[in-house]
Amino acid sequence: MAVGSAAGGGDGCGSAESGEECLDDPNDLPDASQLIDRRLGIPNLWPLAPETWDEDTFFGLIEVFHDLVSRPRTRRFHSWNMCGWHHSEFHNGPARVLYRGKVNELLREAGIEYELAAEGEDLGRLVAVTDDARSSLVHRALNESAPDITARVRHAIALFRGRDTTAESKRSAIVTLAGILEERRALLKDKLGKDEGALFESANRYDLRHRKADRRGEYDEAFLDWIFWWYLGTVELTNRLIASRTAG
Repeated sequence: MAVGSAAGGGDGCGSAESGEECLDDPNDLPDASQLIDRRLGIPNLWPLAPETWDEDTFFGLIEVFHDLVSRPRTRRFHSWNMCGWHHSEFHNGPARVLYRGKVNELLREAGIEYELAAEGEDLGRLVAVTDDARSSLVHRALNESAPDITARVRHAIALFRGRDTTAESKRSAIVTLAGILEERRALLKDKLGKDEGALFESANRYDLRHRKADRRGEYDEAFLDWIFWWYLGTVELTNRLIASRTAG
């Protein structure tokens, strides 16, 4: 699969933005280097020269190519001087699915613990790989949340799992989920009784929601991972409780 000229055989995947060469057409093609530069902010990356890349450039190119790749629905053979196949009616949806699948397979084989997200606010961005249970939780949270919280859930997940995430980003993700749970506190209290207060104690007493001098802030970043998954699981639980109540 190539992101460049769509001509020349293969599976016909390319980029509608970059055009394709034709021996019978004198028009200049767009500058591929400029196409990449506009998205990544790094000039002169085309022609590709992997030996010059650092890790961030490599990962950035993976994401840029995801956005550029598209697949044609039609093609015609240009026989003049054996020019070759020309493609048209480019669509990016099917090509991006194929691209994510192939790239994620290569990343797994290389032992790189990132994958291209298949859904969410960070679609097509490299995100941290998780186990099947947490991946399933993310999928349910992204697809089964009520319309009034969907955008916030998507944003929290993107903040937490991005390849450039920081401890501060993870705190922001937790605060976003805590806000959703606060809005559903009456539901939680109804189901958990007085124990619902324990759910908010971590966010309130530690250096998360209320950034005050007396809040506890000296803890390993693994604590942020634990509380994020705890809160996301609780959001998903409240989604099911609300859905059950509505169905009843």
